[in-house]
Amino acid sequence: MERNERSTPVPGKEKEVDIINIKGIEDIGYVQPDSILLNCLTPEENTGCQHGLYFQDGERRVDYILTYHIKKPSSSRSNRQSSRFTDNAFTRSLRRGTARLGRAPPPQPRGDPEVASQDHSMDYHVDDKRLHREEFEGNLRDMGIELEKDEDTKTPGVGFVKIHAPWHVLCREAEFMKLKMPTKKVYEMKQSTGVGAKINTLVNKVTEPLYPNVEDNRTHNVKHLSYMFSREKQHLFDLSDRDSFFDSKTRASIVFEVLKRTKCTKAKYSMGFTSLLGSGVYTDAYPLHDGDLDGENVEPNDRKLLYEEWASYSVFYKYQPIGLVRKYFGEKIGLYFAWLGLYTQMLIPASLVGVIVFLYGCATVDDNIPSMEICHPKNNITMCPLCDRACSYWKLKEACGTARASHLFDNPATVFFSIFMALWAAMFMEHWKRRQMRLNYEWDLTGFEEEEDHPRAEYELRVMQKSLKKEHKTQKNPTEIAEETTNKWKQTVQSAMAGLKLTEKEKLTCRDRLPAYMTNVVMMLLMIGVTFAIVFGVILYRISTKTALHMSNNPTTRSNVRLTVKTTAAIINLVVILILDEVYGAVARWLTVLEVPKTDKSFEERLIFKTFILKFVNAFTPIIYIAFFRGRLVGRPGSYLYVFESYRMEECAHGGCLMELCIQLSITMLGKQLIQNNLFEIGIPKLKKLIRYIKSKRRSFQEEEREKKLQRYETDHFLEPFAGLTPEYMEMIIQFGFVTLFVASFPLAPLFALLNNIIEIRLDAKKFVAELRRPVAARAKDIGIWYNLLRAVAKVAVIINAFVISFTSDFIPRLVYQYMYSPDGSMHGFVNHTLSYFNVSNFQDGKEPMDPQHQVEMCRYKDYREPPWSNTPYVISKEFWAVLAARLAFVIVFQNVVMLMSDIVDWLIPDIPKDISLQIHKEKILMVELFMKEEQGKIQFIDSMMPCGGKEKRNNHAPIARSRSIPHTHSHTHANNF
Repeated sequence: MERNERSTPVPGKEKEVDIINIKGIEDIGYVQPDSILLNCLTPEENTGCQHGLYFQDGERRVDYILTYHIKKPSSSRSNRQSSRFTDNAFTRSLRRGTARLGRAPPPQPRGDPEVASQDHSMDYHVDDKRLHREEFEGNLRDMGIELEKDEDTKTPGVGFVKIHAPWHVLCREAEFMKLKMPTKKVYEMKQSTGVGAKINTLVNKVTEPLYPNVEDNRTHNVKHLSYMFSREKQHLFDLSDRDSFFDSKTRASIVFEVLKRTKCTKAKYSMGFTSLLGSGVYTDAYPLHDGDLDGENVEPNDRKLLYEEWASYSVFYKYQPIGLVRKYFGEKIGLYFAWLGLYTQMLIPASLVGVIVFLYGCATVDDNIPSMEICHPKNNITMCPLCDRACSYWKLKEACGTARASHLFDNPATVFFSIFMALWAAMFMEHWKRRQMRLNYEWDLTGFEEEEDHPRAEYELRVMQKSLKKEHKTQKNPTEIAEETTNKWKQTVQSAMAGLKLTEKEKLTCRDRLPAYMTNVVMMLLMIGVTFAIVFGVILYRISTKTALHMSNNPTTRSNVRLTVKTTAAIINLVVILILDEVYGAVARWLTVLEVPKTDKSFEERLIFKTFILKFVNAFTPIIYIAFFRGRLVGRPGSYLYVFESYRMEECAHGGCLMELCIQLSITMLGKQLIQNNLFEIGIPKLKKLIRYIKSKRRSFQEEEREKKLQRYETDHFLEPFAGLTPEYMEMIIQFGFVTLFVASFPLAPLFALLNNIIEIRLDAKKFVAELRRPVAARAKDIGIWYNLLRAVAKVAVIINAFVISFTSDFIPRLVYQYMYSPDGSMHGFVNHTLSYFNVSNFQDGKEPMDPQHQVEMCRYKDYREPPWSNTPYVISKEFWAVLAARLAFVIVFQNVVMLMSDIVDWLIPDIPKDISLQIHKEKILMVELFMKEEQGKIQFIDSMMPCGGKEKRNNHAPIARSRSIPHTHSHTHANNF
């Protein structure tokens, strides 16, 4: 503890230091070195701080905030604790001084031994964290960071460290981080000419009201040439206003990079910034928002502008100010909202086509021959019972409503719509790649490569534990005990020196992670098994409820059995999906933590993969069961398939399971969007904010008054911490699955997704601007693993839609009948063709209806089987095999044709727009010209400053000087050509 042992300079002589608040000393229980941090004045006196955005001097801007816990004495023990803390601080410093001089410490006052032991343990942990903070903050100051401390705030128990990065630190770190900054050089962007330019001009005039009133959102004809910042080439950049050259987002990211690079090394093991946060030395870390959203005399700021032009529901019809979003939140969040905006725009044509397909089904329902035959009054076909004992025979015309409703979603237009949506997905992917490249150019991200991230705190802790365990095993050797006692001091020094590099030498191997991997596999399989079990439970619910309702004495109840069972089962599935979504999200995070990934990027990718698998299975397992399994494993009358020997497997309605699939899809999709995505996103942040207010013991009648007195960093402290973009992306990926995977059975899915996303964009915007702390800006040139997931879902959608059209709908059986079995080539007789005969005398004992309403000898059921009077009764007929062959052939043809068309779309549309490619090439040429002109300017300046003799002497050495500069230029030109 060399820093603490050094004598503290007198304030005012060596350094100018403000007077330290005595109340803060008593509260925390120790004397702070006056050379470390400055205390901000109270809010009433702090008129120059602009509500906490600046240091006490009113000039240095707060770039980042660290918070830590400070002990506040309770009212009943304040006197005793204050005196004891002051005494502890004094006696600790006195003991350190006497220990250095070799004298014994003074006697301590006697008191209660139990209280004394508790106080000593508490003081030890407080001191340990304090010493870590002092060392860390001292290291920050050594790196040029300026700090100011505020413990006398309106937030009890929380101390704030305000961080400011001066100009020289910003320049140094910007060069280290290879930040591209705009130079003085401005060039004109090439504009398209001809018919295309006139069309673009016309479109811009028409869409002018849709653009937000934000200057950054306007298209400019000129652009600043950008170059990686260099302190040696500061003359290239416009530094007339240094305060605005690095905006608040960039300053915060620079400070965050310094924080991650700073370590505490005086302990046994090295502790980074993330380790300090994880161990509670600091409780929170966040950059500040630019200002308030509303109120009297609120100065204009980017946050307020975003709130008015982006986060308001009144501007739902306008484009997003993506440039301003990127300027305030960074490229990673900007890319998310750009992707969400493009996805929402692309849903407009998909919604229009889906509505047209639905309206086509409505218009042709009266012309549909199969449904007309079912609904015909003279139809006297008697159907077999739908359940054992309780159900009776029924007439086919009772399924008239279901048959007509099924035609709305089961018609030839749905095949066209499935092909359209597959091509739409391919177009969306290609359009996003082009949009992404345009944003990379506009945001100066061309050539950007992500660097290796810093290790996470949990990883460092595990490596440290592994190192200490290995050191403990090697150190405890019985033969060295004697030497250990004699050379204890030497071994301590050696272990301490070695301890600084323990985490650098060691790393976690697959063997170390093997238990975590095994746990991951077992838990993932268990969670998927839980999903299957719940789906099976809902199946049993449908079977038992249907039987119970058929036994009802109420005729209305008996007539609406199918609708009641379908709707209630879909609602149960929705509730289970919502609950399991939250459970699976927590389980996926827990499993990822067990793996101890090294970097945040690795942690995020593993978390995304697990969460996607679990939530995808959870959302789509009930739908997949209805689409592909329900009605397939039923058996036939007289030989039904039973579960637990009493539950007969459920059948599809005569019109097929497509109607029930549509009901399940609509309820699940709408329920997830309305309840989970919107209500949860609005309610949970507000609830958490309320809980934080309650925990801070702020009374309701004082809340409004104290809110006015809070500093900016205190107000942001009560906001919800930013938890990443994974929930936002996951929500949209699942929705993308609903839009593409089963679109053949639910053509209105794009419309519902569009309506949801219009609200979702403004809801997310309001959450980011008003409900969340400002996240640290992260650079990114793409959306990462999410693009691969989107492509995978789009590919799987082609296969699933092929199977839905082929096996779930009656599209293929209708085609087979029309072209193979119909006597006149029409659909007349199709219903009778799909029904088989059953002799009621062949019912198993105890399975026939208890109270049959119709006395019949033969009943019909939907299947392709031989009649009871044939030589092979109830055997699968040749018609079944003909239809099955046609179905499989359709799947193969549909899948290959649609995927081939998607690949053609990918090939036809270039990933990089031509104008952007030309502009990037032009920038490289301009950059070479700029450096060539700079070199010539240097030579002319040297010639003008030297006397004649010096010029001759310089001319003699000029080839050498030029030979040094020319390769640099050529190498730069050569690099730019790639």
